[in-house]
Amino acid sequence: MKTVLITGCSSGFGLETARTFLDRDWNVVATMRNPRAVNLPSTDRLRIVALDVTDAESIRRAVEAAGDIDVLVNNAGLGLFNALEGTPMDEVRSIFEINTFGPMAMMQAVLPQFRARKSGVIVNVSSSVTLKPLHLLSVYTASKTALNGFSASVALELEPFGVRVRTVLPGRAPETRFAENAAARNPIAGIPEAYAGIAQSVFAAWQQQPANEVTHAADVAEAIWRAATDPSCPMRLPAGADAVALAA
Repeated sequence: MKTVLITGCSSGFGLETARTFLDRDWNVVATMRNPRAVNLPSTDRLRIVALDVTDAESIRRAVEAAGDIDVLVNNAGLGLFNALEGTPMDEVRSIFEINTFGPMAMMQAVLPQFRARKSGVIVNVSSSVTLKPLHLLSVYTASKTALNGFSASVALELEPFGVRVRTVLPGRAPETRFAENAAARNPIAGIPEAYAGIAQSVFAAWQQQPANEVTHAADVAEAIWRAATDPSCPMRLPAGADAVALAA
């Protein structure tokens, strides 16, 4: 029976991905910064492990606790909605720590076992904003664009060892906590006054987006499943109706 380690499983894409792999008889190591009871089936195939992808010691402990795994899903991420002018550089660095450097560190931690076995799959969850730039998401977009480029390059160096790297690009997902978390870090009141009109227009456009033109957590979980289990899956896989339309 195969095992997947998924980061960021407390809600949204990570939680739904954990459900998907459990439903398909995999062992799941569901990680989150603050372990708690989540809406997952009660089974001995599930382990919930503490993990902060910005902390090297936390990564070491989590990977050690997980043992041998077949797939790593780098899903943990954080949104940021603000103008660059209103974003302190400490905030910029924190976004890159989670969205870009976190996946890199996780990959470094599991690659020795993958390389030794000459097998393994890494799925990095990016974003469709790398396909079409959007207002006031420049820092977030930069962190995910860097992840895309890194994934494509590292895939080449790992291919001789039988290790696959794939990237999933979700669209906008209103049912997840992305927008909520991004707004909590930078509410409209925190956006420079000169950009307030742009922010209001963006939020209005989001509210008017038809329900059949957005991404659902199940779309992303299915894309991650395909990336993890289908060797013919393309390097970059859009997930959700809006992401698929952008990719086309």
